[in-house]
Amino acid sequence: MPAKISLTLYEEMLLLALDDRKGTTGMSAWHTTAMGGVILAELVLMGKLHIGADKKKMVDAEPGAQVDDPLLSECLRLVQDAKRRKRGSEWVAKFAGLKDLRNRAARGLVSKGVLNESSDKVLGLFPRTIFPTRDGGPEQALIARLTDAVMGDSDRIDPRTMVVVAVANATALLEKAIPKKDLKGRKARLKQLSEGQLAAGATGEALQAVQAAQAAVAAALIATTVATSAATS
Repeated sequence: MPAKISLTLYEEMLLLALDDRKGTTGMSAWHTTAMGGVILAELVLMGKLHIGADKKKMVDAEPGAQVDDPLLSECLRLVQDAKRRKRGSEWVAKFAGLKDLRNRAARGLVSKGVLNESSDKVLGLFPRTIFPTRDGGPEQALIARLTDAVMGDSDRIDPRTMVVVAVANATALLEKAIPKKDLKGRKARLKQLSEGQLAAGATGEALQAVQAAQAAVAAALIATTVATSAATS
């Protein structure tokens, strides 16, 4: 039996956004915001970031904390080196705006044997990098996990799964895993998952991660929508 491939939350989010055959994604602001949201949540789950319990929900880094993953490490350093404290939504936007976020995340999946890296031309003229699926197993396992969480009735869901459900639901990526018609009948369940009500072994960090990711992504999406509307009006 092949060894299980361990993925970060942002890699799982990218797999949902990618077209398996074409290896492309529009990487809209919603998609990058989703990745920023789960980066925040993952660092909280790891105990590297902490979110204040007050209304301001300011984010602080654990002194001297380090992580091995390059993208997570870069985001952690941004918080550690910041001249002022910021809210979770501000950090989600900052993480989402990292240079070449999509390709960097995808190349991590290439190194793990999940994706291939190739290139083609749009309209036969404009070159682009694409990342078609090499091993569909990890995405199939992710979809099965999300489906079990949303369509099932268990009251003990892994916090990492809850984070992905909350953020994917807020950014319309959950429909890539579960048909929209099926999601319509699970609104109450989705609310429970997005609020962290069903977290197995619900530690403070787990609840913080789920709730902060959902709230920060929602706030970041509102800010992005307002900015886009202002720019086009």
